[in-house]
Amino acid sequence: MTRSLEQWLEILKFLVLGLIQGVTEPIPVSSSGHLLIFYHFFGLGIEGNSSLGFAVLVNFASLLSVLIIYRKDLARLGANSISYLKDRNPEQKADFRFILFIILGSVPAAVLGLLFNDVIEEELTGVKMIGISLFVTAIALWVIRNLRGRKNDGELSVKDALLIGLGQACALIPGISRSGATIVVAMLIGLQRETALRYSFLLYIPVSLGGMILEGEAIMQIMSDPDMFLPYLVAFIAALVASYFALKWFMHVMKQGNLVIFSVYCLAVSVLIFIFA
Repeated sequence: MTRSLEQWLEILKFLVLGLIQGVTEPIPVSSSGHLLIFYHFFGLGIEGNSSLGFAVLVNFASLLSVLIIYRKDLARLGANSISYLKDRNPEQKADFRFILFIILGSVPAAVLGLLFNDVIEEELTGVKMIGISLFVTAIALWVIRNLRGRKNDGELSVKDALLIGLGQACALIPGISRSGATIVVAMLIGLQRETALRYSFLLYIPVSLGGMILEGEAIMQIMSDPDMFLPYLVAFIAALVASYFALKWFMHVMKQGNLVIFSVYCLAVSVLIFIFA
């Protein structure tokens, strides 16, 4: 089937949006904030009811990249948790508790999202709010730039999980990075960088799956539209590939302790928003 120039431009737009989502989802700069920024300044956006379905779809693409990268951790956690439930082997208890803390840490965002999602969408989605949120993110990342925690996976507590979960809930506000908020809280309460990073991204799994379940019907309706199937597929693949490499890069940055680069970036974008918005 021959496509018109307008259709190819639409595919190009979805490619760009998928790349924006993919690159910015794993790193602490807010993917939702960047999508709104590009919509405001460049007119790149999706109108109407399709916007939420699109957001959930590309978030799911980012989730798949997380699952691929952390597949060995997930396999170990799952296998050891099942074995612990069967045999009560104390050596496997830490992995079982880690799974429980992922579930527990997902509760604050789920509850607050159900209670305040409408208010957030109506009152806190302006581009200047994005600028404020990115400024807050910049300050928070600057504060933790040199922290080196001592707590490992087995030393997580119920209090730690809930506090990090509250950090994730803050990311319901556009411009507040989910990965940034969870890692900031995790490092402030003393988690090692590797543990903070792993817990942050495994905590992303229930949130993304929940969104897919809630919006699954809307996504299927969109994908069933023959005119929109290819653009959404392109966005999905772009987000998947970009998220994979962005997360790999972020893991390296965390290992090197160079979070300050994201602090400077968020501050720069925040300033530019207030100058030009």
